[in-house]
Amino acid sequence: MPHLSAATVKKGHNEKGFTLLEVIVAISVLTIGLLAVASMQVSAIRGNASAYGITEATSWAADQVEKLMVLPYDHSELVDMDGDGTDEDVNGDGVDDDGGNFGLEDTTVNTADHQVTRGKYTVYWNIAVDVEANNTKTVNVIVTWTDHGIQKRVSIRNIIPST
Repeated sequence: MPHLSAATVKKGHNEKGFTLLEVIVAISVLTIGLLAVASMQVSAIRGNASAYGITEATSWAADQVEKLMVLPYDHSELVDMDGDGTDEDVNGDGVDDDGGNFGLEDTTVNTADHQVTRGKYTVYWNIAVDVEANNTKTVNVIVTWTDHGIQKRVSIRNIIPST
C-alpha cells in the first residue's frame, strides 16, 4: 500500500470551488435582480394599458368631431339642447355672462347637449352658438371612461361655421 505524505494531504485542501455560502449569496443577488425586472414589467404593462385607453378615447372623440363636421349647420345634433351655450355672451366679450363656460364642459346625461356610449367610453358633445365668432358653433366633444377606478377624460374642441 502506498504511503501518503503530508504534501499529498494538504493538496486536497487547496482545491478550487464555491462554498455553500457563496452560492446562497449569488442566488440572493440574482433573485433581487429578477424581482426588480418583474416590477418594472408590471409598471410597463400598466402604462401601456393607460396609453391604449387614451388613444382609443382620442380616436372616439376625433371620430365624433368628423361626423359632426359634415352635418348641416342646423342639424339636430348641432343644437344647444339646454340653451346654456346660446345667447350667453350678451356684451360680446367672449365671457359667458351667465357665469359658466357656455355649457361646453358638461359631462352628465342631464347636462350635456348630446351623448352616445361606445363600449366603456361615453362620448358627450356640447354646442355653444356664436362664442368664438359670429355665425359659428363651437363644439366640444368629451370622452370619459374609468381606468382602475379613476375617471379619465379626453376632449376635442372644434368650430363649425355657418355656410
